Amino acid sequence: MSHDKIIRMANQIATFFQSKPREEGVAGVAEHINKFWEPRMRSQLFSKLDGDAEGLHELVREAAPLIRRPAAPEGADEPPAGISALQR
Repeated sequence: MSHDKIIRMANQIATFFQSKPREEGVAGVAEHINKFWEPRMRSQLFSKLDGDAEGLHELVREAAPLIRRPAAPEGADEPPAGISALQR
C-alpha cells in the first residue's frame, strides 16, 4: 500500500475523531488503528511518523505513542545465511 493511501486513511480516521474532546479523539485514533490495521499497515504509518510526518493530521501524530509499533521480523538484523558481516 502506498504511503499516500496510508496517510489518507489515517487522516480520515482523525477527521472522524476531531469533533470529540482532544484526549478522546487521540485515544480513538490510536484504538481504531490498533484494532483494525494489520502490522504491515502500522509499519508503513510509523515509517512516515519516524520521518517528516508531513501530511499527517495532528491527531494522528499525537496518537503515535499509543499506537502499537509492530515488532521487527525475527532475524531482521541478521544477514542471510552464508553471508558474513564483511559482505553486507
